[in-house]
Amino acid sequence: MNAITLSLLIAATLGSGLIAGLFCVFSNFMMRALAQIPTPAGIAAMQSINRAIINPAFLLVFFGTGIASVLAIALGWRQLDTASLAWAIAGSAIYVIGGIGVTLVFNVPLNNRLAAVDPDGEEGAATWAMYLVTWVRWNHLRSVATLVSTLCSIVAVWLANGHG
Repeated sequence: MNAITLSLLIAATLGSGLIAGLFCVFSNFMMRALAQIPTPAGIAAMQSINRAIINPAFLLVFFGTGIASVLAIALGWRQLDTASLAWAIAGSAIYVIGGIGVTLVFNVPLNNRLAAVDPDGEEGAATWAMYLVTWVRWNHLRSVATLVSTLCSIVAVWLANGHG
């Protein structure tokens, strides 16, 4: 395996791990903490978080991880042994579908819905109650998906380096 393919696999592994950590923070305590403060404050805090997270560093890691994983497979499919390739494909597919796909299809629309409400209004309170259940459920899924993706990528790198 060449250095470019290995570097892409390692970048995908690190990126998936970073994103898994971020998602797990929200699943394990951040949303619980926001749910325990007054509703308007929780809504306003989450609206602020959702605005702040759209920045070059996050977008580079979030989307760059998917790109790196797909490129590693595209460039390495002839170089990688069958087992390494299978683990790399699994890690990439799980990240792209369970991390990026779930985010774009479920979490972002919920974020957009929350962004449109007045934190002090009745609609805000109803939206927040739904958000705390639905958004968190989808976040749990993407947390698990990105953790599994990280594990698959670790195994792919391990096997690709002759440890199988």
